[in-house]
Amino acid sequence: MFRLLVKSATLLLRAQLVLVCAALLLWLDVRTAQAGALIDFPNVNENTQPSRLPGYLAKPDGSGPFPAVVILHGCAGFFSSYASVADDLRWEGYVALAIDSLGPRGIADACVGRFSAQAIDAFAALAYLSKQNFVDPSRIAVLGYSMGGGAALMDVEPDFIGKLFLSSSFAAAIAYYPWCKDRSAIVTSPTMILVGAADDWSPAEYCREMVARPRDGGAALDLTIYLGAHHAFDNPKLTPGMHRFGHWLEYDEPAATDAWAKVLAFLAANLSRPITDKPPAR
Repeated sequence: MFRLLVKSATLLLRAQLVLVCAALLLWLDVRTAQAGALIDFPNVNENTQPSRLPGYLAKPDGSGPFPAVVILHGCAGFFSSYASVADDLRWEGYVALAIDSLGPRGIADACVGRFSAQAIDAFAALAYLSKQNFVDPSRIAVLGYSMGGGAALMDVEPDFIGKLFLSSSFAAAIAYYPWCKDRSAIVTSPTMILVGAADDWSPAEYCREMVARPRDGGAALDLTIYLGAHHAFDNPKLTPGMHRFGHWLEYDEPAATDAWAKVLAFLAANLSRPITDKPPAR
């Protein structure tokens, strides 16, 4: 009976992952589907639920080993834009793994309250990538957006999620418009924050206060604030802007272009410059 129950639970989990991956496919356009692949990988340990996580993996041509980037989505869940970021990073010579943290947990959105599990999911992705022969385990960064940006900051805070995984760490972290209030300025790896001055969801002032705090002994922490830019300023689908969960979201092309250039420069400086093919136009 016990074996039958275990087998039934395993089949149920696989069925759930199939459904989640099918949902992900609905978000991915033809170009994206051809560039990378949907995968699932183990969570941090067998006691963590869900036991496996789905994601979108984009890999440069060749055997590597390549530097890599783990991508964390915002509170509304996984969209094709995150797979597009992975594809763009692939063209720049990086392996990129965008994780769906909400789908396998049956959560529609996490825009109210806190969702710290995403920061742990990032370490599951780090462990998975570190075992791939086409990835250099010493050159893996985490890149997060909004809620995912906050999770990326948690991953490099020595007294938070990162202290649970002392045997592994990210080489760098990038956070687009994260929640910065009451965060420590001490980070274990070079970290960059990008936020809009007009953001009414993740106020830039909190990030300004964060980086102003003492951080003796910590890694470099850089902040760029874009005048007039709102939350999700890098998403061209938000043209025109819109209200979502009581906040204004709007694309800002100059800010988005400058931020992406800073992302690539930051990754090049902290993961070393990869050899690249010509990247696609953004």
